[in-house]
Amino acid sequence: TFISHLYTALNDKGIYVFRDDKQLEKGGSISPNLLKAIEESRISIIVLSRNYASSTWCLDELVKIVEYKNREDQIFPIFYDVEPTVVRKQTTSFGEAFTKHEEFFRDNIEKVQKWRHALKVVANISGWELKDSKIRTESEILKELVGIESRLEKLKFLMGAGCNDVRMIGIWGMGGLGKTTLARVVYDLISHEFDGSSFLADVKEKYDKEGSVISLQKQLISDLLKLADNSIRNVYDGINMIGRRLRQKKVLLVIDDVAHVEQLRRLAGKRDWFGPGSRIIITTRDEHLLKLHRVEEVFKLEALTYDEAFQLFCLKAFETQKPREEYVHLSQLVVNYAGGLPLALKVLGSFLFGRPVDEWTSTLERLKREPENEILDILQISFDGLKEAEKEIFLDVACFFKGEKRDYVSKILDSCGFEPVIGIGVLIEKSLLTICESDRLWMHDLLLEMGRQIVRRQSPREPGKRSRLWEEADLCHVLSQNT
Repeated sequence: TFISHLYTALNDKGIYVFRDDKQLEKGGSISPNLLKAIEESRISIIVLSRNYASSTWCLDELVKIVEYKNREDQIFPIFYDVEPTVVRKQTTSFGEAFTKHEEFFRDNIEKVQKWRHALKVVANISGWELKDSKIRTESEILKELVGIESRLEKLKFLMGAGCNDVRMIGIWGMGGLGKTTLARVVYDLISHEFDGSSFLADVKEKYDKEGSVISLQKQLISDLLKLADNSIRNVYDGINMIGRRLRQKKVLLVIDDVAHVEQLRRLAGKRDWFGPGSRIIITTRDEHLLKLHRVEEVFKLEALTYDEAFQLFCLKAFETQKPREEYVHLSQLVVNYAGGLPLALKVLGSFLFGRPVDEWTSTLERLKREPENEILDILQISFDGLKEAEKEIFLDVACFFKGEKRDYVSKILDSCGFEPVIGIGVLIEKSLLTICESDRLWMHDLLLEMGRQIVRRQSPREPGKRSRLWEEADLCHVLSQNT
């Protein structure tokens, strides 16, 4: 349930939570323990659902919360599939509930008035509106990810649920197949079964940018031990702390996009660094790296089958599982060119969405002129279809802003004369950009490499003549040579 997920998420962040539905007996009065928890807690989170007002003990609890909390910032309402105005005015399901309450408590109407007042107070506090349509079940999530279910079952088998050993599992395959997506899905589905969990994303990119894994070690320790300020000064401090502090902890760790075995050795060097039942998932394009690290359970991720590829493409190109009659043959040709790569299928499908037949035909002609079907060439078709301002925004994100907060990037782009709200929105619609946790911009590493390759082609030999510089060596060359 939503409450369970919220409770688990808060606990995972090291926040002590008193959950009333475990403490109250139906029909009973508010227990002394709950009254004490309400009085002493710094924050009360109230989840208001459509049937909330039908529960008298929920309403009694709400009255006490409002009485004890004299500052609005101590109350955080969540309107779960109910409008704040319904709570405020007590209409629809809330109105029906109060009609019954006024009949039942006609000799104690003051009690009902206290309930009404408490609801109005809470409804006037700025909170979160959460539609039930956004709370999706596991089956609904998997349904949107074409071909994921069979792959997920194979991965779960390799993970050996219930076994008490410490197990490392590799997900190996070429770029664009969905290794990170698969790892993220299994992480989201089973992380609650562990004492702690951490997802280390884009390891290769962070290592290339920083020259070490110290920031990743700090993230790992912070996620698994809830230590925001840890004393890691160098890589070896990190190795010692991970190996010493996690031995008794059952953890789920995902190390995503590993390019060098040294990265693994410094993040998950030995199995005895982790407690019994721990699982370490590693995604990589390099099978040999997994062998060097003695990873015995390896899942080779294959391309989508033709039927899966066709379904995914149609979802992006038509928002249905079947194309219109005049597009059937054209769709089959595009799917053949994409070669079962989910990334290529999504980008091409998004690019062709809503376009007339003649534009589909010209796109296919271009694919025919590039028979080697390099994935970057396929992806560039979508880039070439952007407006100039959208191209500039894409290249800026590829070279400088992947992983940065959307607001921060928008301010910079806006100061340069672009329209970031529109431009970023278009890139998201085209599957060239996504928004990840904490409202940060994220781009697949193949798309990032395509963008940087476009900039390099502007002047292969003279970095100073390119529109953007992001690599230290190129910056030093330009400054030292004054080019």
